[in-house]
Amino acid sequence: MEQAIIIAASVIAAAVVVGLAAFGAATGDGQVTAKAIESIARQPEAKNSIMVTMLISVGLIESIPIIAAVIAIVLVFSNPFLK
Repeated sequence: MEQAIIIAASVIAAAVVVGLAAFGAATGDGQVTAKAIESIARQPEAKNSIMVTMLISVGLIESIPIIAAVIAIVLVFSNPFLK
């Protein structure tokens, strides 16, 4: 019974962590994209440079939930709290 509670808590914690990481990444992507659109509206001649920088930034932001998901999966399947 004790192991079942630990496993359930680990799965719930992993889901919360991945969900919060995804929410943070979505918020960050929205802010980066909004600022890039504002920058392109101000300086249309710098569109290519701004787009490249935006795509690199979005890629880096999206790596955070992927890393969080991998860590959560590893912690669920190799739970240090189980005997």
